[in-house]
Amino acid sequence: MDSGLAGKRAFVSGSTQGIGYAIAEALLQEGVSVIVNGREEGRVQATVNALRSTFPGTDIAGIAADFGDPDQVRRLLDHLGAVDILVNNVGVFEVKEFAEISDEEWQRYFDINVMSGVRLSRHTLGGMLDRGWGRILFIASESGVNVPAGMTHYGTTKAATLALSNGLAKLTRGTEVTVNTILGGPTYSDGVAAVVEQIAQAQGASSDDIKRTIAAGNQTSLLQRFLDPAEIAHLAVYLASPLSSATNGAALRADGGTLTTTL
Repeated sequence: MDSGLAGKRAFVSGSTQGIGYAIAEALLQEGVSVIVNGREEGRVQATVNALRSTFPGTDIAGIAADFGDPDQVRRLLDHLGAVDILVNNVGVFEVKEFAEISDEEWQRYFDINVMSGVRLSRHTLGGMLDRGWGRILFIASESGVNVPAGMTHYGTTKAATLALSNGLAKLTRGTEVTVNTILGGPTYSDGVAAVVEQIAQAQGASSDDIKRTIAAGNQTSLLQRFLDPAEIAHLAVYLASPLSSATNGAALRADGGTLTTTL
């Protein structure tokens, strides 16, 4: 099936690994010009080189910026230019007791997980509306609906992301621009893999055993396994494409059935 994406230009925040990297790969496969992003220049360039090697002849570039640093964000926006597709993927997470989360940490989570999408969308939405076509995607989480007790700061920012996406979609009324959110479930990204490896080392167990144990402990999951980042990317490509023209202001679940509530 032709996605109709060839020739479009996309920016994917937080795309040197994990879900963002998988989305960049999937868009390149559809003929999209992709700009990747990460905090470190060396990591960004390594990602660009890896993608060029995997997809020779494609148009791939990178811009380094830490979304926790407003000055770096301003420099990124100065160099970004017009894009047809914006994927707000960058985010941070950790397991931490609520009483131990400082004001500074709360602010950092909002700067990276929420304000990154605010700043990027504010920069790109007007141009999309002027040109008559565009896609803005937010990569959220089921944790924004069912906030984990041990990750209240993360879950709260993902709930805010849902609200932001919903409000922005109302600004596109009667146009060919859409704004949607993907509610991902537990995904075996690089960050999650690192945490699993740490637990495995601490317990003297194998990473595969810990991975299976964690997945089996998720009682509401219908898949009973971690998602692969590519499974999130497949939905992102559809939402980024003209094929999704009737989908706007939506929060679509790719959570493996983890959520037991409806939006």
